[in-house]
Amino acid sequence: MSKDSSNTYLDHKEVVPILIGLMLGLFLAALDQTIVATAIRTIGDDLKGLSIQAWATTAYLITSTITTPLYGKLSDIFGRKPLFIWAISIFIVGSALSAFAVSMYQLAVFRAIQGLGAGGLFTLALAIIGDIVPPRQRPKYQGYFIAVFGSSSVLGPIVGGFLAGQESILGLTGWRWVFFVNVPVGLIALVVVGKTLHIPNFQRVNHAIDWWGALSLTTGLVPLLIVAQEGRNWGWTSSNSIICYVIGIISLLLFVYFENRMHDEALLPLRLFKDKTFSLIAVVGVITGAGMFGGLAILPLYLQIVGGASPTRAGLELLPLTIGIMTGSIFSGRTISKLGKYKMLPVAGTIILTISLLLMTSFRADTSYWWIAILSYAFGVGLGGVLQPTVIAVQNAVEVRDLGVATSSVTLFRQLGATIGTAAFISILFGSVGNETQDAFSAATSQPEYIKALSDPANAQTVSLLNTAQNSPNGFDDTSWLTTANQTLIRPILEGFANSMSLVFLIGGIVVAFSIIFAVLLPDNKLKERGQSAAPAAD
Repeated sequence: MSKDSSNTYLDHKEVVPILIGLMLGLFLAALDQTIVATAIRTIGDDLKGLSIQAWATTAYLITSTITTPLYGKLSDIFGRKPLFIWAISIFIVGSALSAFAVSMYQLAVFRAIQGLGAGGLFTLALAIIGDIVPPRQRPKYQGYFIAVFGSSSVLGPIVGGFLAGQESILGLTGWRWVFFVNVPVGLIALVVVGKTLHIPNFQRVNHAIDWWGALSLTTGLVPLLIVAQEGRNWGWTSSNSIICYVIGIISLLLFVYFENRMHDEALLPLRLFKDKTFSLIAVVGVITGAGMFGGLAILPLYLQIVGGASPTRAGLELLPLTIGIMTGSIFSGRTISKLGKYKMLPVAGTIILTISLLLMTSFRADTSYWWIAILSYAFGVGLGGVLQPTVIAVQNAVEVRDLGVATSSVTLFRQLGATIGTAAFISILFGSVGNETQDAFSAATSQPEYIKALSDPANAQTVSLLNTAQNSPNGFDDTSWLTTANQTLIRPILEGFANSMSLVFLIGGIVVAFSIIFAVLLPDNKLKERGQSAAPAAD
């Protein structure tokens, strides 16, 4: 066992048993992120709320985002192990409740409970590795985490698609098992973590918990997410929208005030921003988080709605994306371990992300899958080049006493971007699909083949559903009928969705492009070796 004045690091044999427990806990969080993606279209259709599906995602992201830094603080007081067990337990409860949701809004509430647990799983795992492994050795062990994310990324879309594609399993609708499957996996994780997770020489640090900061951040985010979702119906300058803007902005200003007043005990200590590396990665995290979820939320919908893929097939078609994430992450870890530097990776990653999103604007209703697969893989490689290096860079830059809060802050910024991005991009999609579809219908009605299909008595039911989709504000809350409808008649809807999704990819690409600037400005600090103390703040 190697010791220094500021930390205690373990040898490989001592790390392995701990690592097993961490990997099982991470598997829960990682699987949930990917297993829902291919099932969300089926869930939205069944609960008659596809256009408001963002609530099920953002509710989860909000609670996991807010609790992420709280877990860092609380684990300093009560220990990493009790908090990790608590996080798994809450996650199991939220998963079980989500499996029995009867509306999209109820699912959002239960997903919020799930997020309360998820906020601690990834952050505490990284913090524990930071406790017991020196910075330069962390990429090797975080490579195991990447393997967990890689396997769950491969299994998640396939399993999620398979479950969503089943009408019933043991008396439950197929998609409900997407959440219920977490229960047995979580129970196994609890047993293993309880037996293996032991951190020697843990030093308790008493903290004042920044509850006011957490409350003000929550009341700042929620109104802004509400207006992002409902603004297209209310009007962006309506009284309801303005009220949300005002509440959100005032609450975020209060958040900054509370953080400044709490000093080192703040949810997000403002002094960390004195470090150039931390500040720049915070910005990169918010921007790439938004763009990342723009792609991750839209791609499964494109494959199923526009491409006509079943949930199971869509899961298989997402494999290039997950393989790309694995490729980028493994390459990043090995490069950092070999060179001891990291800057070139987030720079390359943000460039690849931007290019792939912009090229995705070429997706149309008849785009060949090979082109979709190539861009999905490139998108994944870009993500892999950003996610791991940014965590390592921050851990390397801060002092040991800030390791937990700094690690959780990286996740916090990424989740903030993801929360806002998901709500905004889903709102943009369903806010524009009506007009895009109307334009496509207008063009189609001049074509003899389309006129013939409209007048065919065999298509009467499809024509009725088309009229509902065109004239109802909630016409696209259930798209399940598209899979069996006359393909000629629904062509304008497919074109409308494809054009709207291209708009989302374009905006996502423009947003992510700004992260390149901040990645280029990152200091290229050399990573510390075993036994070295924390690096000073970068100039």
